[in-house]
Amino acid sequence: MAHATTARPEGDMSWREVGELGLRYGRIPLALLLVEAFYWFLTLPSDTLAPIQVTEAWIWNAVTNLLYGEGSSVLSHHNGWLTRIDLQHPAFPGPFDSVGLYVSDECAGVHEMIFLSTLIMMTDGVPQRDKRKAVLVMCGLVYVLNLARLVVFYPIAVDSCLGTPDVQACLTPMWQFHEAVYTWGFLVVLVGMWLAWFVKFGGPARTLAASKEDPSPWRFQRRTRFSQRHWAFLAAAGVLFLLAIGHVSTNQEAMDARDTLAFCEFSQELSSTCSDAQLRWDDAIGYAWSLSALGIGLLVGAMVVVERPLEDGSWPQAKKMEDATVVQDTKKQHHIKRSGSWRSRGREEE
Repeated sequence: MAHATTARPEGDMSWREVGELGLRYGRIPLALLLVEAFYWFLTLPSDTLAPIQVTEAWIWNAVTNLLYGEGSSVLSHHNGWLTRIDLQHPAFPGPFDSVGLYVSDECAGVHEMIFLSTLIMMTDGVPQRDKRKAVLVMCGLVYVLNLARLVVFYPIAVDSCLGTPDVQACLTPMWQFHEAVYTWGFLVVLVGMWLAWFVKFGGPARTLAASKEDPSPWRFQRRTRFSQRHWAFLAAAGVLFLLAIGHVSTNQEAMDARDTLAFCEFSQELSSTCSDAQLRWDDAIGYAWSLSALGIGLLVGAMVVVERPLEDGSWPQAKKMEDATVVQDTKKQHHIKRSGSWRSRGREEE
């Protein structure tokens, strides 16, 4: 008895194909989540990116004085680093007619650079060389845009405080601008930059072609062969883990801060000494997490390899195993002892 078969309409996708497509593009938000988690652990201390923060504060101060007149801002220290900017104007509130701002690791723009770089590097159908060029250009643009954001703080504050001088509330528009940029402004700008680059370089057509030709563009595999570089990564990861443990268990400053916090909690004391101890202990914990994050990164880099398919569609590991099997079989055939005299073998081969 013949069974009737229903042909699937052209263009329809099976649930398996939908799942594969979802996994293909689901790795982008997954990568962003992993990068966000890594960045969060890395920047738990208050001044993780101190050299970049100092550089940005110096440029911010120089540009502000150049655009708005000498003495518009003053560069000073914060937590031992030259990362504090004091904007100055007679209309600003307070006895010193100034507004103190601090260039934190979040203000350095590195978070935004990492986010945009991850989006670019995870895009399918674009050559790696073009991706690397795009990352360099985009990170430069993000750095400039971030500096422009900082520089416009001064005119926003001055314009608002001229109407209501020496009133603390006149700084509200500046803080609202800062909040809006970090809540959704930068996200819109970054996604817009990536989308413009994606469309400009034919991203949609390339991605569609890549999805048809290669349903699995790469995969993670456990590394089976270790070079000297990989062993060095493992050793460095071990050192970082030991430093992380030592930073909270043997560091004298951290131990003193922990003892002070225990006394403050026991006596229910609220003072500047207790607040300073809390900050020092939080920084010690943050440095431990930061070192651990670096160690995990080196550990993953040494233990995991990212594979891409070869031109024939096979995977490198499978290809190596196949080649090794062929070589082994060839050696076996070569070492098989033939029976009979050399004359009879010669006639058989003819």
